[in-house]
Amino acid sequence: MISVIQRVSAAQLHIEGNLHASIGKGFVILVGIHVDDTEVDVDYLVGKIHGLRIFSDEAGKMNLSLEQVSGEILLVSQFTLYADTRKGNRPSYMSSARPETAIPLYELMIQKLSKAIGSTIQTGEFGANMQVSLCNDGPVTIIIDSKNP
Repeated sequence: MISVIQRVSAAQLHIEGNLHASIGKGFVILVGIHVDDTEVDVDYLVGKIHGLRIFSDEAGKMNLSLEQVSGEILLVSQFTLYADTRKGNRPSYMSSARPETAIPLYELMIQKLSKAIGSTIQTGEFGANMQVSLCNDGPVTIIIDSKNP
């Protein structure tokens, strides 16, 4: 499982032109689910995301967690994170989990991440064509791969 975490000052997600989700200060997390992923991968990412300290303290040092700044999360599934571009110019997505595997893991991640941070998180809609707009604060972008701890 791969997550791309962006520290944002604000973000919005639209589906079919309608506002579906929005957050203020926090994380926009794009998550890709691999064919071999299990609950163990979910637990690893949730633990890392929950403990991630990438918000600035009074001294300007990245030392504060999402909870310490009362931040929010927008979690978006993105199968293209497992694009294989080694051959030709058209990516292959064979490593991305099929919906029957990916949806339960995505929903489990929503549940466990909400519990870990103690509040509801905003989400996209699995498989939908979504437009995400955000203001990356810093910019700060962190990639975490559960298969490469």
